[in-house]
Order: sequence, then C-alpha cells, then structure tokens
Amino acid sequence: MASILLVAHAPLASALLEVARHAYADCDCSVAAVDVPPTATLESAAAQVAGALQGLPSGEVLVLADAFGATPSNAALAAVDGVQARVVTGVNVPMVWRVLCYGRLPLADLVTRAVDGGRQGIMQVATPRRQNQPQRPLSDDPDQHPDQ
Repeated sequence: MASILLVAHAPLASALLEVARHAYADCDCSVAAVDVPPTATLESAAAQVAGALQGLPSGEVLVLADAFGATPSNAALAAVDGVQARVVTGVNVPMVWRVLCYGRLPLADLVTRAVDGGRQGIMQVATPRRQNQPQRPLSDDPDQHPDQ
C-alpha cells in the first residue's frame, strides 16, 4: 500500500488531511501533510517535503500537490528524486477521498484514481432561474440588451 503525502500552500495541506481524517477515520492508509509557508524558498520547501517522506513507511508514495509550477509542487518534484513516488497536482477533496478509498491499489492505479477523482469532483453547478421570471441584465450597456 502506498503512503500519501499532501503538499500545498499553508494551511491547505493540513486542512485536506483534517477533512480526510474526518471522512475516513478508520482508514489505515499512511497520510501526512506538508504546509509550505509563504516565506519558503524552493530549497526550504523541498527539505520539508524530504523530511516528511522520511517519516512515512518505506515503499511507494503518492504525493498530491496543489498547483503545478508553484513552490509546493516544485518542492515535491525535487524531493522525490530517488524515491518510488508519483506527484499529482491540482489536489482537491474528491481526489483525496478517492485515493483513500482505493489506497490498497498499486501506485500506478492509484495515480489514475486520483486524477479521475479530482476531475469528476469538479463540475459547474447552477440553479435554474424560476420560470416566468425575467432575467436581469448584467449591465446597463444597451448594445447587450437591444430590446430596452
């Protein structure tokens, strides 16, 4: 079973870990979080991530980071060099929950579940307006509302 490491801008990683533990209190997965402070350099953040990796059981690690190209994901990529790990960016709550549900899968399959869970958790949700109620114009621009 792969360990899971959440790496994000502070305090997101800890908040995601708290939500994960709330929803899956009985999960026997090894999960840790690294909150990268706003003052962190790439080197200091990578050292934080490396320390967290050393604290996890040996074996495979799935690292879930927040934004691709930001310091937390760059630090994760630097820290996993030489470790059996995969890094997935764009972490969200549905992604974390999916990973916890399928934590016993091999790492490659877990990566697929993480990406699918993250994507499927993102959707546009709109409430349709009530019937027979006029929709207000978004602006006073007469070109956008020629019937006025």
